[in-house]
Amino acid sequence: MQRIDNFKSIIDKYKVVFFDAFGVLKNYEGLLPGIERTFAYMEAQGKEYYIVTNDASRSPAQLAETYHRGGLTFISPDRIVSSGMLTKEYLDLKVKDGIVAYLGTPNSAHYIESSGLHTLPVSDINSNNIDKVNALIFLDDEGFDWAKDLNKTVNLIRKRTIPVIVANTDRAYPLTISDVSIAIGGIAAMVESVVGKQFIRFGKPDSQMFMFAYDLVRAHSSVTKSEIVMVGDTLNTDILGGNKFGLDTVLVLSGNTLPKDVDTRITATGIVPTYICETAVISTGEFGF
Repeated sequence: MQRIDNFKSIIDKYKVVFFDAFGVLKNYEGLLPGIERTFAYMEAQGKEYYIVTNDASRSPAQLAETYHRGGLTFISPDRIVSSGMLTKEYLDLKVKDGIVAYLGTPNSAHYIESSGLHTLPVSDINSNNIDKVNALIFLDDEGFDWAKDLNKTVNLIRKRTIPVIVANTDRAYPLTISDVSIAIGGIAAMVESVVGKQFIRFGKPDSQMFMFAYDLVRAHSSVTKSEIVMVGDTLNTDILGGNKFGLDTVLVLSGNTLPKDVDTRITATGIVPTYICETAVISTGEFGF
């Protein structure tokens, strides 16, 4: 484990950089100030990059648009690999017809609709359509009534033997510098413990996320794993997942892992990044072009 003072030296070492989104490129206030300099430098150096995110709340096009509105225009939809894309792949293979119920916003249902399946928010399930529900997906922590719809979710799973998919494994995300909010992965874990059934999960730290991104790179380049680095702010998703897939990893201290906690968390979890860096933002004085 090596502590790095400037992120530019990380970029210089690798051909491809995988970035987590929340806590690395953006936080609760928006894009990290100056993050566009990092991408300008990578573009100038001919480096490849992908955003590998557990965010299934919006389509890649919608996610890219949020970056563009913030001034980070380098990120196009084809640069985004989300857990929602793996969910879509599963639906295409395993769920041929019927209704797919979901917890989340209408925007998050994009992944279901793009598979040609009929979507239904959990709030709209009733005695007339429950027998037609062939799958349930946890997509986003917004867009539903936490009391009423979570109770309805529990009873749907009790009554129907159907696949239950968690499209975002994150259990919490920073709300402010000191507070967190429960994410959809945390809600799914609670429901799972109540119903006593095992759900299907897509997202980091599972290797499928990294394989999906790796396949995108390998489609047009002979890059090896040793030439790719994963950058994240969370040990048990970004860093563990990258380590398991055989990538070098960078833990940045701009999100879930705070500088005062980093050594304790690494010791407690046993998850060790290759590098630790304060931020993925390149400062103005670090440009080499």
